Amino acid sequence: MFDIRLLFGRPALGDREELISAIREISSGSGCILQALNADLVVSERHIRFATEKALKAFSEGRNIAKDPGMEIMRYASGERQIERAFFLGVGSDTERIALVIAGGGGCLPDEAELSRLVLPDGRGCSFSAPAVMKAFNISAEELSVVGEERIEDLVIERVTLADTYR
Repeated sequence: MFDIRLLFGRPALGDREELISAIREISSGSGCILQALNADLVVSERHIRFATEKALKAFSEGRNIAKDPGMEIMRYASGERQIERAFFLGVGSDTERIALVIAGGGGCLPDEAELSRLVLPDGRGCSFSAPAVMKAFNISAEELSVVGEERIEDLVIERVTLADTYR
């Protein structure tokens, strides 16, 4: 069973390539899966935990599409079947806040000093941008008016669930 932790905050490294390199280094050194996502598009911890569990289950059952577990997490979290279409949820050069997903089993989680090389927690937790989420996840104004803005999390999780149906 995997432990899943989430950290929200500013990237500790300003350069995207340096951040990705540091993530890979810490991941390989600890044996954990680490994936950085654009925090403005993460609607809740439930969203990411659900996507991470689905991705890890797909890997364990040999149903994964991505070769890398972190990419599979991003693919599920984006609600996309195609990896290339999931990149919108990744970290770009203009990403101000990240959601760092840490998944590990058997107590292999990196220590706080290692994680501080990646993310500077800002205490805001999950705080998404509704207009950005609507655009990224193709949620129409009509769809949102039917269920209400308070259910945007459910609409995103529905897309995560449907990522498996389009095989």
